Amino acid sequence: MTNAKMADQAANKDGFIAALDQSGGSTPKALKLYGVDDSQWSNDEEMFGLIHEMRSRIIKAPPFTGDKVMGAILFERTMDGDIDGTPTAKYLWEERGVVPFLKVDKGLEEEKDGVKLMKPMPDLDALLERAVKKGIFGTKMRSVIDAANPKGIAAIVAQQFEAGKQILSHGLIPILEPEVTISIPDKAEAEDILLAEIKKHLADLPDGKQIMLKLTLPSNANLYKPLIDDSRTMRVVALSGGYSRAEANEKLAQNTGMIASFSRALTEGLSADQSDEVFNAKLAEAIDSIYEASRAG
Repeated sequence: MTNAKMADQAANKDGFIAALDQSGGSTPKALKLYGVDDSQWSNDEEMFGLIHEMRSRIIKAPPFTGDKVMGAILFERTMDGDIDGTPTAKYLWEERGVVPFLKVDKGLEEEKDGVKLMKPMPDLDALLERAVKKGIFGTKMRSVIDAANPKGIAAIVAQQFEAGKQILSHGLIPILEPEVTISIPDKAEAEDILLAEIKKHLADLPDGKQIMLKLTLPSNANLYKPLIDDSRTMRVVALSGGYSRAEANEKLAQNTGMIASFSRALTEGLSADQSDEVFNAKLAEAIDSIYEASRAG
């Protein structure tokens, strides 16, 4: 049974999750870093076509396999697309040995009480049904904490767990991502409040259910160890949050049991005009360094 194999890999395998899920707002920035500026497309379809080419190039690259890349998070359009005629999620698992996840949130609300909640997801059930049919294993959804505001952080965690339970009802594993912005002055305090709120909601999870968590690398190393050790948590992964790859890897290595789920830190240094030889070598270097930092923790 494929899902049992995917679950075993997601829960136990060394490696990290590649975040290939930039959406409308972050796609131009990701393409610019890749050396493709906005003069090269004239509408959203062309822009998303270019980012799909970039993602396909990464996924097909020789170093991008389940040996070191445990999973990959896809944008909805990437899931709906294909690679060499094979649906992307199926290609990831069957050709590369990488567990496919899907980003399901629709972006962020305006800031209130120091946080940005997720926008409503009225079509979530329909999207989850499609994801199951396409061979997706789990999902990811992001909201943002910009201040150590107890009311706001309580609201953000409650929203994440509420949607998480809806996702679990479809047989998918949710990755809850309440990101703490790395530049805020009260980051450590916000993380303490976040930890307490997550613990509270974890205790209310139905018996036998597991979630994953994607959290900002904490100011105090091993802060999230109690979550990593909790049987209701399949995995705790770290986002790079704007740190350079070197900084993110260094911080990750200080957190026992935490693995990476990096986006910009993974693609740092990759460029559209590189030869396949140079591109694959740079990607291999990135994958190796993130893999080692994930194992070191």
